Amino acid sequence: MDLRGGGKVVMLVWIILIVAAAVEICLTSTITGANANLVFQVESRWKGSKSLTQILSHDARRRGRVLSAVVVDLELGGNGLPTASGLYFTKLGIGSPPKDYYVQVDTGSDILWVNCVDCMRCPKKSSIGVELALYDPKASKTSALIYCDQEFCTNTYDGPLPECKSDTPCPYSISYGDGSATKGNYVKDFLTFNRVDGNLHTAPQNSSIIFGCGSVQSGTLGSSTQEALDGILGFGQANSSVLSQLAASGKVKKIFSHCLDNIRGGGIFAIGEVVDPKVKTTPLVPKMPHYNVNLKDIEVDGDVLQLPTDIFDSGNGKGTIIDSGTTLSYLPTMVYDQIMRKLLAQQPGLKLYLVEEQFTCFQYTGNVDSGFPVVKFHFEDSLTLKVYPHDYLFTYNEKADMWCIGWQKSVAQTKDGNDMTLLGDLVLSNKLVIYDLENMAIGWTDYNCSSSIKVKDASTGIIHTVGAHNIGSASTFLIGRILTFFLLLTAILNS
Repeated sequence: MDLRGGGKVVMLVWIILIVAAAVEICLTSTITGANANLVFQVESRWKGSKSLTQILSHDARRRGRVLSAVVVDLELGGNGLPTASGLYFTKLGIGSPPKDYYVQVDTGSDILWVNCVDCMRCPKKSSIGVELALYDPKASKTSALIYCDQEFCTNTYDGPLPECKSDTPCPYSISYGDGSATKGNYVKDFLTFNRVDGNLHTAPQNSSIIFGCGSVQSGTLGSSTQEALDGILGFGQANSSVLSQLAASGKVKKIFSHCLDNIRGGGIFAIGEVVDPKVKTTPLVPKMPHYNVNLKDIEVDGDVLQLPTDIFDSGNGKGTIIDSGTTLSYLPTMVYDQIMRKLLAQQPGLKLYLVEEQFTCFQYTGNVDSGFPVVKFHFEDSLTLKVYPHDYLFTYNEKADMWCIGWQKSVAQTKDGNDMTLLGDLVLSNKLVIYDLENMAIGWTDYNCSSSIKVKDASTGIIHTVGAHNIGSASTFLIGRILTFFLLLTAILNS
């Protein structure tokens, strides 16, 4: 580029901006309806035509355009460290007019639910820095109750409920691993989300979604604790999940990804096909209620653990689960004991403390990445999850140089008493994790979760940049502005 022609460059940039604005106005004028789908003008090309095949082919192509999948950007907040909130959350708009609700993002459960106005025991405040709200079906013009004889309910429960009558609401009830539980009734209403329509830019779009209206909460879900939120957004595989419902209506593809940033907080969460960076995958075990993978062996500081050949066998009901809704990682007792021995062998003089009756902690003033071993999980198809010391160790008291170990003995057991392996936020943080349900695969790669990824819009083929967010932090706006500036600067320099 000849910088001496500065005046011409400025003029060219202004022309491009004016043309782009005009194009955007033209495109916007063709967008109609709640789902912001493009309206295609139907010409009279079939007038007088006798070809049924041509007409059917045209209709099929048109349905494909109308139901084409878009990219969705879910803004993240929170921090997965046990000493912080211990979770990641997003903001959703529900109802007409939409009202904001803050919900935990959880790949280990299947439905979206929020606290409702008739809740008997719900949190009133949260230390996360968000304002809690209660969903009121009567305040939304598009809310409708789901009854027990409707298709969604019978499919969810694999058949009709006992003593079901036409005016009986469809109930939901969920128990979580920490002993908390929620129950209430299913309702249907508009969910408003961020559809990606440009680099680091979104537009609101809505879709009718069935979710739980929570009336009874127990455990931590019912108290005003540090991590209190309005509900939980389950990103599991079941047909009842928001992902499955959006995919069934043609709004999205069943592919999503997250990059959890436990350094700065927040991160990236997107629905759509990631094209950059490239991520290697391993197969998901079919017909499992969670995201199960085939773990082959574990290596600590170059040594492979000596374990029974079937200890990770999914066919025996053991298996390994990837779960972003769990903070720590839980290992079978035999695995936990071996990892701990090898970990502590490199620092034989450490004095261990039991903190909060669950964390094994110690004082250490050096660089943990230099003083402790790397742990590698090897999966089917040669995919490795490399867990560095700073991934499985977390600071409990920075002033006292107190560190705690994120490995825990498994408490989740199968019916035959087998220990489960569960890998949570702490070891998944600072990695881009992709869940490809279209091809039943999952994969990850080390990544800077405060940066951005490239995601393909299946409806247009256009590749968009999706950036990081941190709800409740000024850095969200700043990161977006910086990335937008560099994208514009790169485009100019490459012209």
